[in-house]
Amino acid sequence: MPNEYQFPFGEYLHPVVQADRNPKKVFVLGVYASAVHAKWVDKNGKQVCPSLAVASEPRIFWDGNNEEAQAIIDKIKIPSELGHLELPDENLNGPSARALENEILAPLGFKREDAWLCDLLPESRLNSKQVNRIKNDYNPLVKKYSLNPVTVPAAGEAFCDDERVSEITKELLESQAEWLILLGDKPIKQYLKKVVKMTNDNWNDLKECVEINGYGTIIEMEIAGKMIKVVPMVHPHHIIPVEPYSPQWHDTHMKWVAERKNK
Repeated sequence: MPNEYQFPFGEYLHPVVQADRNPKKVFVLGVYASAVHAKWVDKNGKQVCPSLAVASEPRIFWDGNNEEAQAIIDKIKIPSELGHLELPDENLNGPSARALENEILAPLGFKREDAWLCDLLPESRLNSKQVNRIKNDYNPLVKKYSLNPVTVPAAGEAFCDDERVSEITKELLESQAEWLILLGDKPIKQYLKKVVKMTNDNWNDLKECVEINGYGTIIEMEIAGKMIKVVPMVHPHHIIPVEPYSPQWHDTHMKWVAERKNK
C-alpha cells in the first residue's frame, strides 16, 4: 500500500510486514506499526523534543537497537539552524518488540523466530503525544525553513477494514501457525470478531474474555476452516509500561508471566 505520507524532516512512510515467509509456530497480531524515534537538539545543545517519530521501522516489531537507529537517523538531514537529531533515551525505540519477545512469546515457550508478525494496519500512525510534539515544536518552523508538512495520519480507532481482514486471514493460513496471539482489544474487535462465530460464552474485548476464561487461557477457535489456539493478551504498552497504560493490566500480565515460569 504505497503512499506519500511524510514524517518530520522528510522521510516517507512505508509498510512493514513479515519478511520471513517460512512456516511458523505462532501468529502474532498487533494494532499498527511503530516508528523510529530521535531526540531533537537545537544548535545550542538544548533539547527541543525528547522523542520525535522520524521514520518507519526497518522491520515489523523492530527491537530498536542503537546501531540501526543511528544509521537511520544519520540519513535524515535537517537545516543546521535547527540543530540535529540524535539517539533518544534508552528504551524509546523498540519497547513493544522487546516486551513481546520477553514477556509474551518466551513464557509460552516461543522464540521470536517462531513467530509470524502482523498488524491490523501494517504502517505507522502518530499517537497523541507525537501529534502534540509536531504541532508545538515542528509546525511553527515549517514555513520559515521550508520544511515538509507532516502528513502521517494520527492514530484513529479503526485500523482494519474487510479487505484487510481477508489479507490477514491469508497471512495466517500462509504462516501455517497453530497459535494466534492477539495484542489488546483492537485485534479482538476488528479481526477476531469478523472471522469467528462466537459461542454462547460470547465476549467482545479482553476484559470480557478474561472474566469468562481467565487471563492467558488458550481458546480453540476455527478460522477459515482451521482450528487455531487463540491467546488474547494485553497490548505490550501495558507490559513495558508506557502511558497510557493500565496498572491493573500490567499486574495481571506479570502475574501470568510468574505463573508460567513456575510451571
